[in-house]
Amino acid sequence: MEVAYNKHYYAGSRQELVAKIAAELSDFRFRHVLGVEKAALELAQNNGVDLELASVAALVHDYAKEKSDQEFLAMIDACQLDPDLKNWSNFIWHGVVGAEIIRQELGIEDEAILNAVRRHTVGAVNMTRLDQIVYVADYIEENRDFPGVKTARAIAKNDLKEAVAFETSHTLAHLIANEKTIYPAAISTYNAWVCGR
Repeated sequence: MEVAYNKHYYAGSRQELVAKIAAELSDFRFRHVLGVEKAALELAQNNGVDLELASVAALVHDYAKEKSDQEFLAMIDACQLDPDLKNWSNFIWHGVVGAEIIRQELGIEDEAILNAVRRHTVGAVNMTRLDQIVYVADYIEENRDFPGVKTARAIAKNDLKEAVAFETSHTLAHLIANEKTIYPAAISTYNAWVCGR
């Protein structure tokens, strides 16, 4: 499914946006981005979210993923973001800091899209339907292959909020099993979406 852009969220066509994203990413990452868009459009259709909005948010969610650490650190300073961000890494930066890069380089100002980018890695206590769609689509897109992904896809078809809870629970379990440091916002997401239901 390809969505026609009416220039509500991005001042150009989908084809132009795709070309800019392709120029920034490896083939592997670009293929993932297209998979996320496809999954996001299906979820948007099922959950009453504007398709153009979902398309743009999904396409740009990993736009900054392959930027250098130096670019992220410079952007944290330039945009006066929380200095604590410097203690983290690309996994956090490409969402939270990436939104500012998207604003600057792609001219996307829509806060709904930028927030979906900010929240797509660790979620948030309060997530809009667009936030939920990008968060889940990133997890279930067709190129993903990990234990539980088929279950996640089946849940997402029927209940978006349940899919957010499933993803959050399984992601934290994976991080804990591998003794990884957990970003505080991810714990808040878990408490809200898994324990708070």
